[in-house]
Amino acid sequence: MNIDGLPTRTLRAHPERRVIDIIDQTALPLTLRWLRIGTLAAAAQAIRAMQVRGAPLIGATAAYGLAIALGDDAADQRLDEAVATLGATRPTAVNLRWALARMRQRLSPIAPALRETAAWAEAAAIAEEDVAQNWAIGEHGLGLLRQLKTRRDGVLNVMTHCNAGWLATVDYGTALAPVYAAHDSGLAVHVWVSETRPRNQGLLTAWELAQHGVPHTVIADNAAGILLCQRQVDVVITGADRIAANGDVANKVGTYLKALACADNQIPFYVAAPRSTLDFACPDGAAIPIEERDGDELRRVRGFDPNGVPSALLQLPAGEAVSNPAFDVTPARLISALITERGVCLASAAGLKTLYPEEGHD
Repeated sequence: MNIDGLPTRTLRAHPERRVIDIIDQTALPLTLRWLRIGTLAAAAQAIRAMQVRGAPLIGATAAYGLAIALGDDAADQRLDEAVATLGATRPTAVNLRWALARMRQRLSPIAPALRETAAWAEAAAIAEEDVAQNWAIGEHGLGLLRQLKTRRDGVLNVMTHCNAGWLATVDYGTALAPVYAAHDSGLAVHVWVSETRPRNQGLLTAWELAQHGVPHTVIADNAAGILLCQRQVDVVITGADRIAANGDVANKVGTYLKALACADNQIPFYVAAPRSTLDFACPDGAAIPIEERDGDELRRVRGFDPNGVPSALLQLPAGEAVSNPAFDVTPARLISALITERGVCLASAAGLKTLYPEEGHD
């Protein structure tokens, strides 16, 4: 997608230097800053501190982090240590575990002397597959959007939650891929962007939509309900951090509330995600671990002061008890359909089987 009119991806790999460059998403939307990652510790910290975020991008970054880790030592013990270190950074997004399992499966059978080169190649394959899958999600989602009735002004109004655009992936995005496909094809589209407290990832959505020229409006999270009730929204599309075998979806906390409001107002609610987000070993949403993040994310408001200096404002006493679950689970019954790289299906075990017959289904 575009930054200042130039096609850009969220991750740049430099295998000859054993490093990758990432966009530091904690500095957005006010500052575009690239960070160089050249150690296992730096890769793990980037994921843990949400300098990279979004389930698909976390998986790709972890794959490259493993390749970096094997640069000086590719023995079995180092491979195991690196997988464990990266795997402990974020528990909910299944793409992380999926990418590390795929890397281990590729690397374990071969001699340590060959592992570094193979690791960089496999990480690149994961990244390229993510791009291709997200483009396909966009095309399948565009087919759904074309079927929807728009308001009398001819503009299709889409609401999303958190950031599931290209910043959350290597390119194109998941929930926003159909939006970009619609915009680029000439379909008039406008996006209602929830701020998504407490990390305010919706501001990243607004930034990338502005970079690509897509009309949008930022709203407070609590304004979503009235907009849905007033029929100012034609469809809601979100991404996912994990989709269970029965179609239940874990995504950024607040997603469930939007699904409930959509159900009450008969508005389609779609979830877009690639294969790496599907967890066929997880029976249902109740089995998905929910990450509890640092309470200071809620106690403090982070931003930039009038001089453009990053700062934090304390909005609660330091000792105030807070709960900060990062995700919630939307039951399959509230989801109109899942959009994957293979097509559109019902959010159910039977629906997923139509697209992924090779997977084990109970």
